[in-house]
Amino acid sequence: MDLIIEGFRQAFGLIARGDPTLFDIVARSLAVSLSATFLAALVGIPAGAALVLRAFPGRGLLEITVNTGMALPPVVVGLVVTILLWRTGPLGALTLLYTPQAMVSAQFLVAMPIAAGLTRSALAAMDPDLIAALRADGAADRIVALELARAAAPQLAVAVAAAFGRAIAEVGASLMVGGNLLGHTRILTTAIALEVSRGDFGLAIALGIILLAIAFVVNLLLGWRSRPWAN
Repeated sequence: MDLIIEGFRQAFGLIARGDPTLFDIVARSLAVSLSATFLAALVGIPAGAALVLRAFPGRGLLEITVNTGMALPPVVVGLVVTILLWRTGPLGALTLLYTPQAMVSAQFLVAMPIAAGLTRSALAAMDPDLIAALRADGAADRIVALELARAAAPQLAVAVAAAFGRAIAEVGASLMVGGNLLGHTRILTTAIALEVSRGDFGLAIALGIILLAIAFVVNLLLGWRSRPWAN
């Protein structure tokens, strides 16, 4: 019990005095995960919409890829990205391994299927009469997709938030491709794992509190967005 009390005491002390190491880790985590989420939404939302609105060669393969990606262990993503970026690998000349850019790439691959899969589910649940009416008016696929996205905006916001949650909570891939280097690639999840292994529960708890706070704020914003007065 003393360990828990002391850990929380140290944690709140670090947060209250704005510990530079702590908030450097937080800032880097947000930068990496928000970048990955932006890219995941940029690719995943159109991919999910295409699965609902169009029949095209390779559609079945894309659907299987999205479904598989939603359940893919992040450590496998980390392995693939590490091999690609290894100094003797296909992309080794880019020298991106153990950089924030490599972590963005890994988190993108983890988060993108979530954005695509939830977008597909959201649009597939829309009123079929709406889609039929838009097509009857001769609207192009792009216009149909934009109108459906407008109607399903709250659900798409949930898809993006889920992709962000998947990215910022990821450990294995980020650790493998980033190396958990202090001041360079150390983020919330990898730092928590390291500090627990060191027995520094104060810093680990502080990082955990901030990670939970980020999740709470994201869900709070989603809840506010779904209120009638927010529309």
